[in-house]
Amino acid sequence: MKPPGAILPRISIVTPSFNQGAFIGDTIRSVLDQGYPDLEYIVIDGGSTDQTLEVLQKYGNSLRWISEPDRGQAHALNKGLRLTTGEIIGFLNSDDVYEPGALFKVGRFFAAHPRASWLTGRCRTVDLDGKEIRRPITLYKNLWLNSCSRRALLILNYISQPATFWRRDVLATVGEFDESLVYAMDYDYWLRLARHYRLWTVDDYLASFRVHPASKAGSSASAQFDSDLSILRRHADSRLLALLHAAHNAAAVAVYRVLLRDSKRDAEGQR
Repeated sequence: MKPPGAILPRISIVTPSFNQGAFIGDTIRSVLDQGYPDLEYIVIDGGSTDQTLEVLQKYGNSLRWISEPDRGQAHALNKGLRLTTGEIIGFLNSDDVYEPGALFKVGRFFAAHPRASWLTGRCRTVDLDGKEIRRPITLYKNLWLNSCSRRALLILNYISQPATFWRRDVLATVGEFDESLVYAMDYDYWLRLARHYRLWTVDDYLASFRVHPASKAGSSASAQFDSDLSILRRHADSRLLALLHAAHNAAAVAVYRVLLRDSKRDAEGQR
């Protein structure tokens, strides 16, 4: 194990973006305001037609960005991955944010644990205005996260994408994101990583995941869970695991429908 004072590794963060001008400024600031000493930040925009480009232009040399049509989120991620040079890699969607100090915690962990190939932490869920919501779901995912179990991961995706990071050298084994997937390309990637490497965790909150009407999580929970199940079947030829995964999905969709109904009712009550 390296000593606590070991040199922090270079961290590369990729943000795929498309028409998230209302949020991307918060996302960018949450990365740059980390003050991490060796940070590479790349935004891959899919040719946004809203205010995204105006926001990106404000940051000059603080980040690298490209705006051009792409073939979706996974394609944008892969374009960004190919441009990275850091030892540690993560990706942050253009409506999510890092918690203050998150990258220092990640960098120090990898510096102190040279055998760790990938790492995840805790993640809050926030609403349109950045207010924390769905706390029971967060607590539920945290309980599973403590297990670090690959078998549990085959039943439910308890890993939060914004709070997950991996070493560059795993790309030679795991490869890039599957560009055929519209949803849950991160879940597919976690299962591929888990096949080869132990998952390490920290108990800290590293990021906040934003849910809003235009987000995938806010508009198409059922489609995401259906995609999860199809991905599970790629990775495990087990009828029992598929049944357990489907049952968990059904319960999760029912919970999300109740939450969506309550949030709509609350919004109408505030008018």
